[in-house]
Amino acid sequence: MSSPVFIIAEAGVNHNGSLNLALKLVEKAAEAGADAIKFQTFKADKLVSRHAEKAEYQKKLTDRNESQLEMIRRLELSVADHRAIISYCREKGIEFLSTPFDEESFHLLVHEFGLSKLKFSSGDLTNLPLLLAAARSGCKLILSTGMATLGEVEEALGAVAFGYTASRNEQPSLSSFHSAYSSVAGQEAIKANVILLHCTTEYPAPYEDVHLNKMITMVQAFGLRTGYSDHTLGSEVSAAAVALGATVVEKHFTLDKTMEGPDHQASLEPHELAEFVRQVRNVERALGSRVKKPAVSELKNIAPARKSIVASRSIKAGERLDENNLTFKRPGTGLPPSAFWELLGRTAQRSYEIDELIERW
Repeated sequence: MSSPVFIIAEAGVNHNGSLNLALKLVEKAAEAGADAIKFQTFKADKLVSRHAEKAEYQKKLTDRNESQLEMIRRLELSVADHRAIISYCREKGIEFLSTPFDEESFHLLVHEFGLSKLKFSSGDLTNLPLLLAAARSGCKLILSTGMATLGEVEEALGAVAFGYTASRNEQPSLSSFHSAYSSVAGQEAIKANVILLHCTTEYPAPYEDVHLNKMITMVQAFGLRTGYSDHTLGSEVSAAAVALGATVVEKHFTLDKTMEGPDHQASLEPHELAEFVRQVRNVERALGSRVKKPAVSELKNIAPARKSIVASRSIKAGERLDENNLTFKRPGTGLPPSAFWELLGRTAQRSYEIDELIERW
């Protein structure tokens, strides 16, 4: 059986810059049964320029007069906050993950806190210098692919393949990335270390824009483990993604959807997150084996549900068996209906009462 689906509870910036809220999110994610809780690590001044506008969904959900930089500054977690959150995750038995948005934050997570797995946002799929640095560190990578074409995904994988396999003396370039991606060593490295997530970068994402089939396209194109980062309302799309083979699912969650902030409204509340985890696990269990044979629970129902060949009326010994004196009725403890043609024209070896099972001879 394949490995269990890895469920990421995406806290993101739903802590609103409060350590207490962040710790409460850890507690609720662990209680819901998520495998990991993911935050975002960034230095606001290194992430957003003074001239950057908010995304449309951010303008709707936050103060329109506030710049994106001002909003991001309010949501930044300090080094001490990170240390406290990581410690609390260990206490609660849930894996800490974070998305670095700049190289300084990447170094903090890997070299200060020792993370061996990083998740990168869709917005940084084309940030090849950052992905290259992450791969050179030897970390395992989860890459969201919202807004991307197949060509852009391949280019990102090329940078990652180069990072895993090239020496420090080799000069990075798009052509060297392509060569690394095409190499046996590069393919082995990304297959061992990279998971792609299909994603629709809109909050909330309209169902008609999800296109879950793109997840299958990526599996066919790259042969990598693939999952789904879900920005839709509800949880049914993630359940469908698991049915299609997702190995990772990620879902935003919050303590309260009515809180002020850019991501709360498109997030699950704690009780919904618990239901989300339950649904994913149920679908995962239901997928089961590809071998077509009776399930254990079915075995006892074979005889009561299937039919056997029986006498449709009294049959005398020596009488020929035909369509007029044979029929099919439950239980399935005698000759199956598939033996019907074998019996036609034969002579009954003994007498049969109506509904009596016909024997093979």
